[in-house]
Amino acid sequence: MSATILVQIMDFMELTSLIRDVPDFPQKGIVFKDITPLLASPAGLAMAVETMANPFRGMGIERVAGAESRGFIFGTAIAQALSAGFIPIRKPNKLPARTCGVEYELEYGTDRLEVHADAVEPGQRVLMVDDLLATGGTMKAACNLIHELRGEIAGIAVLIELTTLAGREILKPHGDIHSVIKF
Repeated sequence: MSATILVQIMDFMELTSLIRDVPDFPQKGIVFKDITPLLASPAGLAMAVETMANPFRGMGIERVAGAESRGFIFGTAIAQALSAGFIPIRKPNKLPARTCGVEYELEYGTDRLEVHADAVEPGQRVLMVDDLLATGGTMKAACNLIHELRGEIAGIAVLIELTTLAGREILKPHGDIHSVIKF
């Protein structure tokens, strides 16, 4: 086994140990993946940011976009690591200037995301970031916003991917997806 693969396995095991399972949250039958212990660990947080950012180094990323709220945590840190700007994608009526928005389906209804209309210049390379990829609905809506502004999605980075929910499938048209931990 190569040294690089061994380091990746160690990184995965160390990061995974910092993610707490919370049964029956937010509702019965759901096992919530709580990242707050990882966020509280300086080494864990640094490792998470680096392992999310590293595949995109040297790719000309100009902006990193993260959806409210945990996408802000990793998105701003990854933007800083890649010397890029950060684009907050917010829930309705949270941004002060002119916005573009998109409604999207949830398991239990609909929701809406908005971004400033001038957040991306046409052709700018944008990395999409979030903490978790489950069904892919939120990330798909965020990608649609960036496309609406004529930004170029350079890739998608998530810390955790819940593979049984197949969110990756609906995101394939939006570019390469890098997930650090898969459950």
